[in-house]
Amino acid sequence: MEVDFKNIKVIGFDADDTLWVNETYFREAEETFAKLLEGYETKNKIDQELFKMEMQNLGRYGYGIKAFVLSMVESALELSNNKVSNTVIAKILNIGKQMIDQPVELLPGVESVLQKLQSKYRLIVLTKGDLLDQEQKLEKSGLKKYFHHVEVLSDKKEENYKNLLDHLQIKTSEFVMLGNSLKSDVLPIVKLGAQAVHIPFHTTWVHETVSKEEEESNSFLTLNKIEDILDYLK
Repeated sequence: MEVDFKNIKVIGFDADDTLWVNETYFREAEETFAKLLEGYETKNKIDQELFKMEMQNLGRYGYGIKAFVLSMVESALELSNNKVSNTVIAKILNIGKQMIDQPVELLPGVESVLQKLQSKYRLIVLTKGDLLDQEQKLEKSGLKKYFHHVEVLSDKKEENYKNLLDHLQIKTSEFVMLGNSLKSDVLPIVKLGAQAVHIPFHTTWVHETVSKEEEESNSFLTLNKIEDILDYLK
């Protein structure tokens, strides 16, 4: 699609799976969880029930690793009819600790892009997840110095973005958002009248997928890798 970024003054970046690897660790954790519960159900059933539990708990716990761990514990109790051992519960808790303790793995090209853009644009991070976890990841990433503002949102809907842009006094005509999720990073921004860039990650949480019809009915730029944004933003 044709894009015109000449009026852009502020660039928003999603964090997980845009700046650094994240979803991969959740997929690995789901595999480990299924193996722990294989004596009670099939892997397919375990995966389905865990996802269902996560959806039921979103309103209570929000997004992030801690919410995921609570859903795993609750799913284990339900799938086992409360017969799961304390040892298994301890192993589930350890899955969460290992996820939190993972080193931050930057995606290719991220830091060089930030280095090249920071002098001309105001760069901000707009991410979902657990506040403490996201703050720690940003600190470990070494990228904090490039951003003027960091915001951890409870959700990424139009209202969340509108309230934040208004608070930061950012005009939609001067803002572009970069992220890997059509549902969270792209479509709400487009509907607000700002511009968005989709940079797909190789794996996407089912909750973040959108219909083909919704994808095709909105106008946004899709890039294969983050470095390609330099062809549009110098």
